[in-house]
Amino acid sequence: MTTEGDVAPVARDAGGALRERLLAVAGPVAGLGLVLVAAAMLRHEFRIHDLADVREHLRALPPTRLALAMVLTACGYLALTGYDVLALRYVGRQLPYPRVALASFVAYVFSHNVGLSIFGGSAVRFRMLSGWGMRSEDVTRVIVFTSLTFWTGFLALGGVLHTFDPIRLAIPGLPLADSRALGLVLIGAILAYAVLVLRRRTPFSLHGIRIPAPSPGLAAAQVTVSSVDWLLAASVFYVLLPETSEAGFVTVLSAFLVAQVIGLVSHVPGGLGVFETTMVLLLKPWLAGDEVLATAVAYRVVYYLLPFVLALALLAGYELRRHRALLQGTGARVQDLLTAIVPRFFAVTIFLSGVVLLVSGATPELPERLHWLRRAVPLPLLEVSKLAGSLAGVGLLFLSHALRQRLDAGWVGTLVLLGAGAILSLAKGLDWEEASVLTGMALLLWPCRRYFHRRSSLLDQPLSAGWWMAALVAMSGTVATLELAFRHVEYSHELWWQFAHSAEAPRALRATFTAALALAALGSLRLLRPARRVPAPPSPADLDRAQAIVASSPTVGGYLALLGDKELLFGDTGRAFLMYGVRGRTWVAMGDPVGDPAEGQELAWRFLELADHHGGRAAFYEVSEENLPLYLDLGLDLRKIGEEGRVPLATFSLEGRARKGLRASRNRLLRDGYAFELVAPPAVPAILDRLESLSNDWLVGKRTREKRFSLGRFDRDYLCRLPVAIVRQQDEIVAFANIWSSEAKGELSIDLMRYGSEAPPGVMDFLFTELMLWGQREGHHHFSLGMAPLAGLEGHRLAPTWHRVGALLFRHGEHFYNFQGLRAFKDKFDPEWAPRYLASPGALSAPLVLARIASLVSGGLVGLVGR
Repeated sequence: MTTEGDVAPVARDAGGALRERLLAVAGPVAGLGLVLVAAAMLRHEFRIHDLADVREHLRALPPTRLALAMVLTACGYLALTGYDVLALRYVGRQLPYPRVALASFVAYVFSHNVGLSIFGGSAVRFRMLSGWGMRSEDVTRVIVFTSLTFWTGFLALGGVLHTFDPIRLAIPGLPLADSRALGLVLIGAILAYAVLVLRRRTPFSLHGIRIPAPSPGLAAAQVTVSSVDWLLAASVFYVLLPETSEAGFVTVLSAFLVAQVIGLVSHVPGGLGVFETTMVLLLKPWLAGDEVLATAVAYRVVYYLLPFVLALALLAGYELRRHRALLQGTGARVQDLLTAIVPRFFAVTIFLSGVVLLVSGATPELPERLHWLRRAVPLPLLEVSKLAGSLAGVGLLFLSHALRQRLDAGWVGTLVLLGAGAILSLAKGLDWEEASVLTGMALLLWPCRRYFHRRSSLLDQPLSAGWWMAALVAMSGTVATLELAFRHVEYSHELWWQFAHSAEAPRALRATFTAALALAALGSLRLLRPARRVPAPPSPADLDRAQAIVASSPTVGGYLALLGDKELLFGDTGRAFLMYGVRGRTWVAMGDPVGDPAEGQELAWRFLELADHHGGRAAFYEVSEENLPLYLDLGLDLRKIGEEGRVPLATFSLEGRARKGLRASRNRLLRDGYAFELVAPPAVPAILDRLESLSNDWLVGKRTREKRFSLGRFDRDYLCRLPVAIVRQQDEIVAFANIWSSEAKGELSIDLMRYGSEAPPGVMDFLFTELMLWGQREGHHHFSLGMAPLAGLEGHRLAPTWHRVGALLFRHGEHFYNFQGLRAFKDKFDPEWAPRYLASPGALSAPLVLARIASLVSGGLVGLVGR
């Protein structure tokens, strides 16, 4: 039976979900549109050129120019380390330069290859810098600063060049004759940045983190370092141009700036195709299209692919050079870094290997090799090899995503397809170059088995919009390559049925069509897969398992599972669990996974897949700073939502002037005959009636309702599972709280705290103080005061929109109903504050996720509105 209060949230969620889906696909669709436009323009160019011309230009590249390009590439990556050096100066931190250089090089190599976006290496940079002792807020400031530095050089160089030496725009249909208007816009932007630096005094706020404007000197250094980086990157492209080129360096630099940024905003991985097309169009007055395209191919190899391989080699060598005595220190951090990087590296390279097989299937074989095959290979085997090679390419595209998610089945399947692809490359055209690349990738992947440890079905893995975007780009590029390679062959229906050693076009047509059909079938299979049964609420046996896991854990927040209002997801070995709730399409995990850390990471991935399987969005609420790299690996965005107060019990004392109020309150209640007492779980049923009376009295006095999900509520079964602390005067109980503690005596805390209207003033102070003193005597490490929601976040007009919306929603969905008063109450105990975060799919979905969490906490729309 559905109540009216249940219908409204679902209806509203449907509308929000539709908007979110439209916004989520807008970027990929726009990027695909740019790719199609680029393909159409390249097709127009290659009506007068041939792919053979591109190969000839590449063969004609002098070794001296290639060596010079490599030297300039090394200088360019050295300049990129300046971004991070300035960023560390900006946040007031110092690290040894070798560490800075390593983090910078690895981060930017991944950014360049996965996408031209300067943000692409954020996860790598975050993992390395936080592993070297930097706080997450400082790492975020570093990432923002380096991103801003990237744009300052573009704005300064581009503005000057396009204003004072504009390039002619020989693009049909474009109303502008040159790029001077673009230059004026860029100059205006860099001047606006200068004014901001000089006049801005109030820091900006990004997800609750304060981002101050840099000093004028630091801003000038940003422009200088970024300009040097852009000049060096453009110089690599320039020296790879044919010696007969009539384009000067300034012209190439102007075109390079525009092409790189268009590739960046296209959302296409690496700007592939978009960058090349833009360079062809902008340099058309000086260079032929095949010359520019050949230069672009050489540029990608020198500036992108070679550093990509080198980055992984440097990290592996760094780990091998560590002494055994350091394996628990720096070496362990390098191993942790490799765990994050290796799956990403192979996800990209295996995807590219699949593209190689697809393109190979769409192009003709070399005549001299085909002549030899005609005598040695039967025609049926040749036909099947061409077809199977393209299918193996599609398989590698799919398995690249499985490797990114660390699946063991993905590792096995990739090795099989790499081996098969190498054999098929030889059988269909003696393509020993492709076979060597595929074999080399298999040899690299073979010893990396331990990085792919997750056991899960390949068909159950969520395929992101980004993956589909990249796959569609790869398939579109393959089709375009087919058309270019055989543009002199007139299409007819008879082509499909022509089988001969010399029938190259029909064979490539069938192979490409089959590959496209396989990709479409994969998409249909994902859409039509049967829905999995939604797990039922936990049974008493499940709650017993969860309680045992929490009792042996260093933190005690997992006791929220005992409320029974959240579904539980257990690890394969039963050493960890994850608790979550579902509201609409939003699947919210409460806190970090509980228990064994390794099994907890696997549970986080499984939870993400489970939500995706049901068409939902996964989020993690109130997660700790220690596990932020895990959520970045999951592809989630992080937003600070508050701070948890933790009181070190070893140093806790009522002595001193600062504790005068607590000391006076405790002494007064003791004089009036009030006493603190612990009640063990077996004795709790005897006092439940009195506790329930106090709880009801408290709810009436606070004019509120019971909450749930992230907060305790009065539930008899729940209270009977844990010790209860009470405050009594003679035989009358006036206040109580249930106690969370662990067997390891790491953390001590409470959840449900209630008192009646007859309780004396200061009873909360008394209860907390006595619990801390008791925990100190029992040897507990610290006392958790719980989270202060929205603490440490900006509330002024410049705060993010989701931040202000979240503050409004949570005003009706949290524990103490008075955020400022809550923080002030906890500050009396002088706690150490640790940030807590929301990990959710993206900025656009954050308000809806916050609304769903507030609904879970309040028990639905009625509870949210009625408190």
